[in-house]
Amino acid sequence: MRICKETLENFSISYPLERFGSLEQILFLDIETTGFTARSSHLYLIGCAYYQEEKWHTIQWMAENHDQEAQILKAFFDFAGHYRCLIHFNGNNFDLPYITQKCAQLSLPYDFHEYQGLDLYRRMAPYKYFLKLSNCKQKTLEQFLGVNRKDVFSGSELIGIYQEYVKNLSEFSEKALFLHNADDLKGMLETLPILAYHDLFNRPVTARKVQANYYRDVNGKRRRELLLFFRPETPLPRPVSAGAGQCLFRGSGTDCSLKIPIYEEELKYFYSNYHDYYYLPTEDVALHKSVAGFVDKAYRLPASAANCYTRKTASYLPQWDYLFTPFYKRDYKSQDLFFELTDELKKDRAAFAAYASHILNMIAASY
Repeated sequence: MRICKETLENFSISYPLERFGSLEQILFLDIETTGFTARSSHLYLIGCAYYQEEKWHTIQWMAENHDQEAQILKAFFDFAGHYRCLIHFNGNNFDLPYITQKCAQLSLPYDFHEYQGLDLYRRMAPYKYFLKLSNCKQKTLEQFLGVNRKDVFSGSELIGIYQEYVKNLSEFSEKALFLHNADDLKGMLETLPILAYHDLFNRPVTARKVQANYYRDVNGKRRRELLLFFRPETPLPRPVSAGAGQCLFRGSGTDCSLKIPIYEEELKYFYSNYHDYYYLPTEDVALHKSVAGFVDKAYRLPASAANCYTRKTASYLPQWDYLFTPFYKRDYKSQDLFFELTDELKKDRAAFAAYASHILNMIAASY
């Protein structure tokens, strides 16, 4: 078994990793194998990155032949026993199941039940299209953030290099194998800031400023929009923009904004308990029976779900769920929901912070 240790001098992480626990309790994990199935392939390298004495380090265990799988597994679990949180890239789908199956195959008494876990791939995959990425591979995320690698080989190319290494323990092959895994480990550390985009949709934001503007659309028609400026909890490492539902998001660092259309029109509020109402066709409005009971029977009808409403002309903002009540619609069957932009609401920063998160998640879900 070969062991390689390295101290990452002058290396820092800009993401607040302490959110997941003490840095001294966090272990990054990446493995190298000759295939995807534990039963029909070999585990030949296990690499870890860890924080100790205010510096980041890597440690790697490599099997010099196929008979040393149990040896590197034992070395890894002896080392990992001091940690509580495992961070990996797609480890829920590959690394952890592979190691678990390999331990069972070799009758080794190890598992991951005592560890908390964070899969970077699983965190970022839902936002692949929002970030306009072709895929969510680790190298793609590294390229998005401008992370440079020294390693030039792919994982599949390394299988052949390792097979040659088993036959002939060459220094070139050994360096190539260690370097690829080390770059995977360092790449995970360096791509941690991309979690800011996950946080953008899953952690609170702070509304800083709200203003309403008038503008002319492409047809010269005068329209109104809301500009909502807010601050994400985690700074965005690269500028991004995205839009959906006639809303536009722009973000860079801690400066984020949303443009949202304001609708100035008459909308309807539908009463849910329509059995308690009469509909007045002449007035095109529904009134509670306690009031409408005094109206001549010729001018009133039992209300139905579709006509049990009151009408109001005001300024409205769109919503894609029942975030604010009362909510308004253009007609009964319409799927579009709105809420009134009142003077009281304009002063409510907490409400606009919640609304910003609501719009962001709508945009993300549209991709």
